[in-house]
Amino acid sequence: MTTFTDSFGRADSSNLGPDWVEVSGDWAIISGQLSPGSAGGTIILRAAGAMASNDHFAQVTIAATTAASHGLWIRGNSNISNGYLWRNDGSAWALFSVVGGSFTVIGTYAVAAAAGDVAKVQAVGSTITAYVNGTLRVSVVDTSVTSGTSVGLRGESTSALRYDDFSAADVSAGATLGTAGSTEAAQPLTGAKSATLSPAAENDTAQPLTGFKAATLGVAGANESAQPLIGTKTATLGTASSVETAQPLPGAKSATLSPAAENDTARPLARAGGPDVDIDITVGAPHGSAYTAGTPRSGRWEVSAPC
Repeated sequence: MTTFTDSFGRADSSNLGPDWVEVSGDWAIISGQLSPGSAGGTIILRAAGAMASNDHFAQVTIAATTAASHGLWIRGNSNISNGYLWRNDGSAWALFSVVGGSFTVIGTYAVAAAAGDVAKVQAVGSTITAYVNGTLRVSVVDTSVTSGTSVGLRGESTSALRYDDFSAADVSAGATLGTAGSTEAAQPLTGAKSATLSPAAENDTAQPLTGFKAATLGVAGANESAQPLIGTKTATLGTASSVETAQPLPGAKSATLSPAAENDTARPLARAGGPDVDIDITVGAPHGSAYTAGTPRSGRWEVSAPC
């Protein structure tokens, strides 16, 4: 059984090393990835070593993609004019049988390639299968190419394409017999039935879940932490203080009553000399000297102009 891998994780170079044969075009390693260059046209690369049998697979990561032809060869001859090709052209995947350089589509998967896709194609007998990201997308029975041990890559020479992590390996006929072995491998399930007694031990380990149940009582604590919102509600009473600061305005209104006090002080002028005195007062210009009040006399008082 033969296996072959290359991660291309080495220095930039147009020489890929002894593990590869450039069937056409000039391939190179750039930034740890395989590049088909940018010369244009379709170019082909194959692994220098052959697989041990006609039944094998090849796989590669599409590190960067564009609307250009690029894909994988298996069961090829030395110049890859025969074999099977799993190829994307920028809009869909197609599985080809190739005989003497003549391409025939034998299966399709209508999805464009995306950067990071892992493409794989495999041939075991007449069953040809193709995958994208580990999911089977095409499976056909085809006898167009029954032999060939070369694997490799084919794509347009454009700098927009990059490949990474190439791998290939034989798929031995003995490995396919593993399906029958699966039936035998299922028989120990009877023994596993006795092993199901172990869940009783798991019941013991599951008991601590009671503790977790008690921990859920912490939710009640959350209600308590919400209670301080009542304190915030009492703080809103501070708005009433604004009403109190407006109350001094009535005091300013009582100050306007001061003119009434002047009316009271004017009344005593009408009662000078007592209630029994009939006074007829003529007021003239103010006298220049002080007046001395004596004993009131009877009769009519006449007030002349001040001396």
